[in-house]
Amino acid sequence: MVMEDNIITSAQNPKIKKLLALQQKSSERRKEGLFVVEGRRELMHCVEAGFEVDSVFGPPAPQGGGHPGGYKLEVDGVSVDIKCKYFEVSDKVYEKIAYRGTTEGVIAEVKTRNLTLNSLLPLGGGREGGSPLFVVLESVEKPGNLGAILRSADASGVDAVIVCDPLTDLYNPNLIRSSVGGIFTVPCVACSSEECIAFLKENNIQILTAQLQDSSLYYDIDMTIGTAIVMGTEATGLTPQWRKAADAHIRIPMLGKLDSLNVSISAAILMYEAVRQRN
Repeated sequence: MVMEDNIITSAQNPKIKKLLALQQKSSERRKEGLFVVEGRRELMHCVEAGFEVDSVFGPPAPQGGGHPGGYKLEVDGVSVDIKCKYFEVSDKVYEKIAYRGTTEGVIAEVKTRNLTLNSLLPLGGGREGGSPLFVVLESVEKPGNLGAILRSADASGVDAVIVCDPLTDLYNPNLIRSSVGGIFTVPCVACSSEECIAFLKENNIQILTAQLQDSSLYYDIDMTIGTAIVMGTEATGLTPQWRKAADAHIRIPMLGKLDSLNVSISAAILMYEAVRQRN
């Protein structure tokens, strides 16, 4: 049962205005220490990763699973009771705040959790021999590309994705949607390129930069040891500091007339080469 005070029927409600601001503005997310998750499956990944849910907004029963003390989340027969504030919203208000319409039935405000490079220690992710596999992205700009890379990182068992000098924040709603929850299942750290290079060098992780110039074919390089695959932007590639820091430069053969692949496709190819070598 939802208390009357927790029923929202107007899009002008301050709580709805705050939710919309969190969806639209990275500055608001930083100020409030909150981000927005839409969808039952994404929220389940979020909860399973240990994130703390502040509030849940859902349509009227029977779709909603809200009660005064929190929200009952059910996905594929798995049920989790989340301690949080629950607000029942009218169908009209839900259509205003939902990207996907009314099909998913849940939108949540979740407390941010910013991982650091040191949170990745000890290295190895449980791999025999402690040989971690990282994907490093310099100045990633498009949330959709980062989201797609996180999905591939989850599928290929990458230990972490490190975003250097990011141009989009890690809690951008488009990133969360495109990653289908991969932002929660794969540790993701934002830092400067200088910090990342120092971290990788200190921990004896080989740096492989993806570039066309002065490079070897990717499948000729040993990726069974601790490895960081470093990707730049599609427009400008990697900056000189990464090229200089690299232990090897690698490339994907281009047999057609075009000289570039989408960065998320390139990253997936290189991740799965590491999987092939390690299995």
